[in-house]
Amino acid sequence: MCDWFAPVMAGDLRSAGSGLILIHDGWSATGRHNRQFWRDVPARRVIDRIGMSGFSLSSEPFTLARDCKAVMVPQGESVSLPAGQIGYITQALGGSFTVYVDGNLFRIAGADADALGKDVPSPIELSEDASDDDVEKLVWQQLRTVFDPEIPINVVELGLVYDVALERIEDEQRKVYVKMTLTAPGCGMGDILVDDARTKLELIPTVVEADIDLVFDPPWNHSMMSDAAKLETGML
Repeated sequence: MCDWFAPVMAGDLRSAGSGLILIHDGWSATGRHNRQFWRDVPARRVIDRIGMSGFSLSSEPFTLARDCKAVMVPQGESVSLPAGQIGYITQALGGSFTVYVDGNLFRIAGADADALGKDVPSPIELSEDASDDDVEKLVWQQLRTVFDPEIPINVVELGLVYDVALERIEDEQRKVYVKMTLTAPGCGMGDILVDDARTKLELIPTVVEADIDLVFDPPWNHSMMSDAAKLETGML
């Protein structure tokens, strides 16, 4: 998610054990596909490489209807894309969009979906007599809509969410505490993921504040991924 590598497909991966993955390079010394080459790479860097561009012939073209805020991937730099900009939607998950424009990837928030010609996500509903358990279920549901812009796996399935807790405050309002991590310290998208999680949790009725604590102890490793995530990345 953070190192700028070439795209990797799930079929290019094999488990090598001990936290290593074999990456298929596929090129011989003469530059032809007549021999297969594999090399050991730490599993975390495989996650960083998967789907880096995400661009394919099936990506959906768009023309921006208005100026639109965006975040460069993976640098995390905020920019403004002008009205009339042409590009391709490479990922539309969790209410946000990853777009490919002039050789670069950008993340566009769901609140700006109209600029892409898409519907803005509907408000979250919660019954008036909802319990803390009901709200916690919504918290986990919302966290599952937080995706790395480069790969189609949410932060819960990646094993990046370590803990969730709720606190009742005055007037039946709640505060949510979340401990989460990144696949690699210093990732340029770290602040973006944290802000996305916070914003989506504060959309839940009665949640007035979401406190996201970014931690690196214990450090993330691929064993924390769900089986579904491992299957998606070819690790299972």
